Parts: sequence; C-alpha cells; structure tokens
Amino acid sequence: MTRILTIVPFAIVTLMAPTLIAAGAIWGGGWAVAGVIWMTALTASLDELVSVTLPHTDGDEFPSADGLSVLLALAHLALWVTVIAALGGATGLETWEKLVVFTGAGLFMGQVSNSNAHELIHRPGRGLRRAGRWVYISLLFGHHTSAHPLVHHVHVGTPADPSTARRGESFYRFFKRAWVGGFREGLRAENKRFPRLGRHAVFHPYVTYVGGAVLVLIAAATLGGWKGLLGAVCLAGFAQTQLMMSDYVQHYGLSRRQDASGKPEPVGVQHSWNAPHLMSSALMLNAPRHSDHHAHPARPFPSLRLEGSMPMLPRSLPVMACVALYPRLWRRVMDPLADEWQSAA
Repeated sequence: MTRILTIVPFAIVTLMAPTLIAAGAIWGGGWAVAGVIWMTALTASLDELVSVTLPHTDGDEFPSADGLSVLLALAHLALWVTVIAALGGATGLETWEKLVVFTGAGLFMGQVSNSNAHELIHRPGRGLRRAGRWVYISLLFGHHTSAHPLVHHVHVGTPADPSTARRGESFYRFFKRAWVGGFREGLRAENKRFPRLGRHAVFHPYVTYVGGAVLVLIAAATLGGWKGLLGAVCLAGFAQTQLMMSDYVQHYGLSRRQDASGKPEPVGVQHSWNAPHLMSSALMLNAPRHSDHHAHPARPFPSLRLEGSMPMLPRSLPVMACVALYPRLWRRVMDPLADEWQSAA
C-alpha cells in the first residue's frame, strides 16, 4: 500500500498535463491555456511555495512505477496524434490556440515525456525499453536510446562525453556539439556492439531510429498535411532543445578527476547537479535527483534519493533552464558553484 501511495503524486501531476493539453487541442480556448499554465506558472509557483520533497521508497522492484511509465508513453503517443491533427486544422482551432497548444505539448514532451522515456530505457525488460525508444523516435531523437546509456553513463564528466557541458560553455555552443556528438558516438558504440548481438537483433538500432523517424514524418503528413508535417518537425525540435537543456544544466562544469594513466575516477554524487523541488520533481519523475540516478541507473524513479551532500542547483531545474538561455547570467550564477564543488572533490 505504501508503494502505491508513493506513486500517486507522480500520477496526478504527470497525467493531468496531457489531459489538459489534449482538451486544448480539441476544444481550444481556456483548455489550451490551462495546459500551458500547468506546465509553467503553476509548477514554478508550487516549487517555491511548497518546501517539502517527495519521499523515496527503497527497493529496485516497483511494478506500479513501470505501469505509470507505460501509461505515460501511451498518453504521449495519443497526445502526439491529437496535437498533429489539431495543428493540421482537424479541430478548427484559431491560430493563437494552435500556438498555445503547440507550446503546451512541446513543454510536456520535452520535460515529462523525455523524463519518462529516459526512465523506460533504463528499466529491465525489452518491452519497457522499446516503449521508451518509440517515444524518442516520435521526437526524431531515437539515437538517444543508444547514446544515453552507452556513452553518457559511461563517460559522464569526462571529455569523451558529448553530453557533459564544460565550464564556460554556453548552451547554444553545447547544443550543437552534444547533438552531433551524441549521434556519432552512439552509432560508434552500437557498431561495436551489434555484431555480438547475433540473432537477438534483426536490424541495427540506427536503422530503427532513422526508419522510425521517416515513418513518424509520413504519419504527421497523413494526419495534418504539410501543416502537420511542419508541426511535427517543430515539436520535435522544441522537445529536443529541452532534453539537451536538461543535460546541460545537470552536468555543467562538473568533471571527474583522472589518474596518471588517464583513467577517470568512479562516478560520484559530486558529478551531477540536483534540485529538491516538489512539483517539478513529480512532473519529471524525479529526474532532478540526478546524482543518485547516475550512481544507480537501474533504480526506479520513486526510489531515487536526495541528500545534502549532493550539488544543489540554486533554483528548480526548469527555472535554471530558463537562466541558461542567458549565458552571462548563467555563468555568473553557476561558475562559482561549479568551482566550489570541483575544488572540494
């Protein structure tokens, strides 16, 4: 019973978002606005007003958490279809309503769907990992399914990891380097691994990622014509930007020391930034508890821990993502904190 109750806040917060956004895509008006407010102003306000953090539950087995993740993946795909159809004109929305629905859907897919797909690709079980893969493919970012576990988790905090932001590097410079580097290094890792998979792999994973992306674009054009196709590309770009921003913020300026042979130290809590805020943590399935995730990648999100010995962001993850859009302000806030943690490590 305790485990079921633990999952309730995550279910309420995460499932309300696609419900409101889908209603906005169908009926427009206040429904569309409500979806954006849920993802922005309400989340930011509750993060500041409510000072408690979500509890964690011990144990690596958490069926209800996996059930919520599967439900969210299905909700994501259903919302994608609804929004693309609406952007194509199927529901008769005004231009301003389409823009609001697009914004709400992009925020949901970039923050909640990304966090959920990230959770799924780390879970045991081929079906769960496939669900996460197809969420990423729908966002034209399928290669992240390979690059994240095979490159980022192995090389985090080192120059070999494209997704670790260097001290002084702006998000805009990081985005290009990390996107291209993630695609390339993920492909390289899969090329090494694929021959060993034998009969367990019919297609090279990158064939699935690229072929799936083509199918997604064909589906978008079928649902909404050229407007639907354009909407799918822009929606994917908006979501990818937030995904990359999450990596940027959560690892900025934190690096692993290397010994004389060049071998990096083990990954520790000091190599990721964290945030304790209630609403955004629930919305992003505890993704802001990033240190514990890197220490225990297979640990389900309700079991992730948050401790005072971990590097903490001065504000919630979504707020710091907004700060990162302004490089001078970002460096003024974060460089001293990164230097403090690097000197203490």
